[in-house]
Amino acid sequence: MALSITTKSTTPFDGQKPGTSGLRKAVKVFQQENYTENFVQCILDSAQAEGHTLVVGGDGRFYCPEVVDIIIKMAAANGVKGLIVGQHGIFSTPCLSGIVRERGVCGGILLTASHNPGGPDADFGIKYNCSNGGPAPDQVTNAMYDLSCKITEYRICPDIQCDINTTGTYHYEIEKYGQFTVEVVDSVDAYVKLMKDIFDFPAIADFLKDFPVLMDGLNGVTGPYIERIFLSEFQVPEDNVRNSKPLPDFGGLHPDPNLTYAKALVDTVTANHKYKLGAAFDGDGDRNMILGQKGLFVTPCDSVAIIADNSDCIPYFSKHGGVKGLARSMPTSCAIDLVAAARKVEMFEVPTGWKYFGNLMDAGRLSICGEESFGTGSDHIREKDGIWAALAWLSILAQRRCSVEELLVKHWSTYGRNFFTRYDYENCDSEQCNQMIEELRGQLDDASGSLKGRSFENGGKTYTVAKADDFSYIDPIDGSVATKQGVRLIMTDGSRIIYRLSGTGSSGATVRLYVESYEKFEAGSEDKYLQDCQVVLKPLLGIALEVAKLPQFTGRNAPTVIT
Repeated sequence: MALSITTKSTTPFDGQKPGTSGLRKAVKVFQQENYTENFVQCILDSAQAEGHTLVVGGDGRFYCPEVVDIIIKMAAANGVKGLIVGQHGIFSTPCLSGIVRERGVCGGILLTASHNPGGPDADFGIKYNCSNGGPAPDQVTNAMYDLSCKITEYRICPDIQCDINTTGTYHYEIEKYGQFTVEVVDSVDAYVKLMKDIFDFPAIADFLKDFPVLMDGLNGVTGPYIERIFLSEFQVPEDNVRNSKPLPDFGGLHPDPNLTYAKALVDTVTANHKYKLGAAFDGDGDRNMILGQKGLFVTPCDSVAIIADNSDCIPYFSKHGGVKGLARSMPTSCAIDLVAAARKVEMFEVPTGWKYFGNLMDAGRLSICGEESFGTGSDHIREKDGIWAALAWLSILAQRRCSVEELLVKHWSTYGRNFFTRYDYENCDSEQCNQMIEELRGQLDDASGSLKGRSFENGGKTYTVAKADDFSYIDPIDGSVATKQGVRLIMTDGSRIIYRLSGTGSSGATVRLYVESYEKFEAGSEDKYLQDCQVVLKPLLGIALEVAKLPQFTGRNAPTVIT
């Protein structure tokens, strides 16, 4: 007997506009009657999912199983042919991207708020990825938002019961549409197979026999993945993997792999000198932090540059004709630009948001890219990939037979060092922060009160503004335009100050301040390479705070997070 479809009346909710990483709100917002159902209906309609297959999974945070159940019931009622669902409702973001591409399906629905906290009083998110495995472009997310503003009903099949905890294929007969299939698959198998196609697992396993590492899943989605890869495939001791059980509240941890929120890992690697590399991953598995022995921090900017410069150590690239192009997000330091110039490959500077990389990858013009926000990846999928980044580092170290510090110093000796830091001011007053950005825009090159040509002195150093603008981008593939992507002050010596309002939080405003200064050292002064970024950048940071009046507008004397 066919299961019946119910059409339910509803009314729009304000603010269901997806950002660069989907719709993120507090859990309690998503738990409002019809709130989640409204947004899922808008996804299914804008994606034109009828007659197609979708992949569904999330990072295991609070409210994930309930939303997976809602999606199953609504997909059936909207004529979706079938769903591929991660066991227990879990998929890492890079794994889902890979499965969408491998299976050639319509797209995927991700349930994650990424690096934001989890739990009943924390955050939830829903994101749609297209058939290339990457985040939906603006035209799709704009269509979702337009539909959300005028939605009057949604369709659901309330009698479907599906055991997402047990792998297998489940068939249902749905009135009007016929057969609907839910395939519950192991959340890890496909990803491990993909990594084995990219890296030389036996070589890494052999290297790790004498190179102790510490992998920290921060109780996010990567736990089962790093257990399978490091414990089963590489046979490292069990205590080399920690916080590997995905928990709805991440065990009280903030699943953001940076020096502030992954401090326990930093402290352990710093205090216990036996660990030669440490790595942490965020809630949904797309971000990473790399540490060397004694807690040496590798900035994400340097990380992607070093991976790009040593790509010959990764079998995937030789199998695919080498590196075609490199890219970074605009706020990311220019370290990778130097590698691109040396290797004579295309270099792209794009707005923040992985979807901008996807177009370049689909066109065959981009192989390796990264964002300063701890995102690193390649064209093997269309998302950033935390575990991939850690395996890339281990592949390079295994072939070069050196330590993290030795690899860093060699790189800086060749290219110089882009000292870089980011200050985050989280949950600030939105009105005040918007006013700050507008006042900065009033001083740009095309404004009457231009900053161009002005000099600023702090800490005995003087910087002169060569260019002041609000970054915009014309996509070289589809011609789409992105404007107001961040206020930039570019100094005559190449140093940069950048101000942005982030769209990845669920409440208030987050101001991000980025400061970068390039230094080229002479031979014999290698010790200068290892200087603390905060010390080197202190004068420029002082100028950055002064120019924007950042403490006054945020009401903060110090940032929430420094990276």
